Amino acid sequence: MTTTPVASTSHLPADGPARVLPWIAILAGLSIVVGALGGVFWAAVVKLPAYLVGADGSGTMTERGLTEIVSGDAWYVIVGVLIGVGLGLVAWRWFRPLGWPTPLLAIGAGLVAGLVCWQVGQLVGPGNFNDRLAAASPGDLVRMSLELHSWSALAVWAFAAVTPVLLISSLGPDDEEHHRKPRVKRPASVQLAEPESVDERGVVTAESDAE
Repeated sequence: MTTTPVASTSHLPADGPARVLPWIAILAGLSIVVGALGGVFWAAVVKLPAYLVGADGSGTMTERGLTEIVSGDAWYVIVGVLIGVGLGLVAWRWFRPLGWPTPLLAIGAGLVAGLVCWQVGQLVGPGNFNDRLAAASPGDLVRMSLELHSWSALAVWAFAAVTPVLLISSLGPDDEEHHRKPRVKRPASVQLAEPESVDERGVVTAESDAE
């Protein structure tokens, strides 16, 4: 009894997880590193609005300061787009043979980097606002804490990371085209059979002989 082997539809390499998992770990580590660097940059570039402490201990802010509250989210989105696109290109470069898991890895890398950037930015930032306001004296300027005001800013990191993967996979050349078998051309040395004809006596002869 013989069995017919079934062709595998998986895009994983021959040694499977033993080869893929270390590269996923490297991608995760890379996401943490660039996310931390992005958090330091985010904390350095954002100009946080400040409250002016009054004689009664209350804080007031100018109208311009109120408009600058969203600047932290805006810069977080800008950093997320730049880092996310870079991680998406890396994910496509490394995990393209995996097929459909590649976008998921890109999204995961973007989210990890975004979370790390968020936490590092808050850690490097001025610290807890309420504690600093309570310890301030009248006439002091107490800057707000560096934090996100919208969760959608974090989603930008994942979207930016998966965008290059989707664009390249949809607009780039199809890898399956390179694996198709070329058409077998008939050698020039092979000659076609000469056409035959039947005369009135029913004798079959080649047209070349008839001439």
